[in-house]
Amino acid sequence: MNPSLKFITVTIAMLGLAFFFNPWTPLLFFFSILVLQLIFSRINWKLWSLFMLPFVIGAFGYLWTTIVFGAETGGTVIWSLFGFDVTDEQLALALSLSFRVLAFSSLSLLFALTTDPVKFVMSLMQQLKLSPKLAYGVLVGYQFLPVLKDEFFQIQQAHRLRGAAVEKFWWQRVLGVRRIIIPMLAGAVRKAERSAFAMEARGFTGEMRKEFFQPVSIKPKDFALSAAILLIFISTSILGSFLSL
Repeated sequence: MNPSLKFITVTIAMLGLAFFFNPWTPLLFFFSILVLQLIFSRINWKLWSLFMLPFVIGAFGYLWTTIVFGAETGGTVIWSLFGFDVTDEQLALALSLSFRVLAFSSLSLLFALTTDPVKFVMSLMQQLKLSPKLAYGVLVGYQFLPVLKDEFFQIQQAHRLRGAAVEKFWWQRVLGVRRIIIPMLAGAVRKAERSAFAMEARGFTGEMRKEFFQPVSIKPKDFALSAAILLIFISTSILGSFLSL
């Protein structure tokens, strides 16, 4: 799917979900997005589960804190938990917040795990007319990430070879990171300068071009998938509102 169109569709769905406070709409939307990914995507579900785990813990935290420490909203008392009276309105609000976290996280992972970052930036530049200076700056920074990761371990190993003391406590390790960060920042500045000189030498002016070496187009299937996501949102919102009555 075209990354820019996917980004716009996901953003519209997230903004729309923010206006529904019943627990059924985000729950139905969450499971619908899972079914959509099962049918149309080829993501690594083990990686998806690993990324989803913090969101599940956060959703449970919302559920627990809203029930126990939430403001009095009235309603019928369903049960008493550790001396706290839980009403039906309180439970509905807690479930709504928890399921909304799951719905937002499923949309975020749908976009993150099925989108190539380089293709996304190129699509922003071609479809949404993002400034080439900003776009290529982001791409260069993205390409530096694995290099900086390797440099971090190289500097760390170099310190150990030269007899640097191994910190025993966590606060000592945190303070010791500055011995690695400062050389990394100096190296990053040098790499940025070399990249800027290389781009200028190859005729980069920051102006928008009419043709690209890697064109990113919008195809009919992109509109079909976008319409499917929006249709899921509309149908789940109508069904959720009906079930909450």
